[in-house]
Amino acid sequence: MRVLFMGTPDFAVACLKGLVEANYEVCAVFTQPDKPRGRKMVMTPPDVKVYAQELNLPVYQPKTLKDGEALEIIKGYQPDVIVVAAYGKILPKSIIDYPKYGCINVHGSILPKYRGAAPIQWSVINGDKETGVTTMQMNEGLDTGDMLLIDKMPIAIDDTTESVFDKLAVMGGEIIVKTLKLAEEGKLNPIKQDDLKSSYAPMLDKSISEIDFTKDALTVHNLIRGLYSWPIAQTTFKGKKLKVYKSALSKLSGKVGEVVSLEPLTIACGENAVEILELQLEGKKRMDYKSFLLGHHIECGTNILEV
Repeated sequence: MRVLFMGTPDFAVACLKGLVEANYEVCAVFTQPDKPRGRKMVMTPPDVKVYAQELNLPVYQPKTLKDGEALEIIKGYQPDVIVVAAYGKILPKSIIDYPKYGCINVHGSILPKYRGAAPIQWSVINGDKETGVTTMQMNEGLDTGDMLLIDKMPIAIDDTTESVFDKLAVMGGEIIVKTLKLAEEGKLNPIKQDDLKSSYAPMLDKSISEIDFTKDALTVHNLIRGLYSWPIAQTTFKGKKLKVYKSALSKLSGKVGEVVSLEPLTIACGENAVEILELQLEGKKRMDYKSFLLGHHIECGTNILEV
């Protein structure tokens, strides 16, 4: 089976690696254009491009799939199937309908829940206890195609978006191989999605980063771990941004924003409290709470929302 692969971040790398290691004939790779990153805005290739070039695979980075040029490139490779994993572009019907087995998407949620660009992040932010990977026969809608296979996994209370991302990436590489094998054998049983059970998982931005300590501790903790490793939850301390990288739940309580313990640094929420374990004050390095407290005199009873 000739496979043309479309994907961009490291989540997609695991899927591409799974296909290669299963000896599928990957004929070409499509990924997003290089983008400027970091403070110096250095042009940086997507993770999929880097991996594909290591394998000497042809790589294409079209700005659009709608002008017909991408379809002509695809036709030149005559793939039996197009596998899509976190590519970041909507495929036109002309491409979806071209391969013998169509286009199969590897999606990081248990569909129909969390359609959209950030299913993994929102599952953690919302405190879900379970997530998974779904392979889907693509259509023109946004993650609305028939479901093919689903693998599930639990989300632990200390999991972050990053750790869930890594686990699901491995699962994605495994489930796409299973899916293609069943497709070749004619044993897939597509299941239509129930649109009434769907929800939209939009791309994250920094506007949701602000921690609201009036909410209960679990909600605050879920936001902190859901925004790790981007864009990072934050609050303010003495007029400066304070990023919070790692937290844990505490049964202590107090006035909202009050420091109720220094071992570890614990801040009261609307209900219970959160332990702040790793943080970074604006202009400083990321550090653990002990290092932070060595450089900043804080007493129990201090309200960080008022200093």
